[in-house]
Formats: sequence, C-alpha cells, structure tokens
Amino acid sequence: MMHIDTEALQFSLEHLRKTPHETDVVRALQRVVSSVDELFGYDGAGIMLIDEEEQLLYVAASDEVGRTLEQAQIDAEQGPCYDTYVVGHPVSTKDVRSDARWPQLVEVLDERVRAVAGVPILLGGSPVGTLNVYRSQPYGWDDSDISALRAYAGLIGELMSAALSSQEHSVTAAQLQYALDYRVIIERAIGYLMATHKVDAVSAFNRLRRQARDSRRRVADLAAEILEKGVS
Repeated sequence: MMHIDTEALQFSLEHLRKTPHETDVVRALQRVVSSVDELFGYDGAGIMLIDEEEQLLYVAASDEVGRTLEQAQIDAEQGPCYDTYVVGHPVSTKDVRSDARWPQLVEVLDERVRAVAGVPILLGGSPVGTLNVYRSQPYGWDDSDISALRAYAGLIGELMSAALSSQEHSVTAAQLQYALDYRVIIERAIGYLMATHKVDAVSAFNRLRRQARDSRRRVADLAAEILEKGVS
C-alpha cells in the first residue's frame, strides 16, 4: 500500500494554489511547509535555499527539530538534503544514524531525527534549494512519498517564480535571482572539477565553495574563471 493518499494530496495542492497571493515569499513558503507536515504525518518539514556563497540557508521549518536538521547539514556541509541540492534529484535515507554516507552530520544531528528525505526545488530547470522532511523513527520512503514531495516542490517553484515576476525586493528574491543567473556556470565548474580531480559531485561542490571562501570571492566568479582558464 502506498503511503500517500493521492486525493488528499491533490486537494491540498489545489487549496494552496487558490490561497490569495502572499507578498512575503517566506510566509508563503512557511504555509507550504505546514501543509506538508500536516498532510503526510511526518514529524517535520523544512525548506532550504541557496545564497550567493552557494551555502544552503533554511528559510522555513515546521518545528524546531526540523530547523536544527537543516542547520546541522549546513554546519557539516553534508547530508541527504545537502546532496539533493548538489545532484539535483531526490536523496533519502531510512535511518541517517546508521547511514555511512554522512558521518560528520550524525555527530551534530538532533537525536530525534532518523529518517530523512529531500527533493530539489527547481527554478528555470535548475536546483535553487530543497524541500526536506524527517521522521523520528526509521522509515522506508516509497515512490508515493517522493512523488508527493516533488509535487509540493513544484508548487514552491511556482511561488518563487511569481516572486521574481512581481519584482519583489527581498533578500529571498535576490537569492533566487542569483541562483537563476549563475547555477548553470556553477554546475559546469563542478563537472570540470569532478573530471579533473576524480571526485563526486558533492566533493567537487565543497572544493569550489572552499576555494571561493579562501580567496574571498563569489562562487560564481570563481566558477567562471575555472571554466575560462582551466584552473582548479
């Protein structure tokens, strides 16, 4: 049996789409997070968006534990939601505490977080952030979970696109515009570093961010230089 009631999912999405337009995009995202949490019965949900330093920052969370999950991944520079942004497709784990992929994350993670899933939020076809959910007990995510989260991520993308179209002057809108303008360049630089250093996408992404931070430059500017000059 599938975990998610498709009729309830469609009703929730339609209800959110009919809700009057919220001028504050962060408040609109918080409303979506609350709906995800209530509909699916997960223990928490949250949204992370990329900034000009290519660092994921949390912008909405359904509870304090969800917020600490997002912050832990930012601090550890690893985790299922972090990987979701870099690779651009859903990443999940039945139990993050027994998953060998993110050892540094487990060291700083709230003990109430066990199962985690993330899906990318797309704008212009490229990831600009992630929608994340967690459970306090091990949980096997199925196709209906991921499909439902993708549907909500699509709605979030619509809200973000509307914010940009309305020329909203906010920090969040500025972050979105940056991601839209430079994501392709950054993705190409990540691919170059992967091939040059024989590393995976997440390692290449961290290498790019670290070099930009050390040289006090924007990640996009360093990415453009790498592509132009072949430096790494």
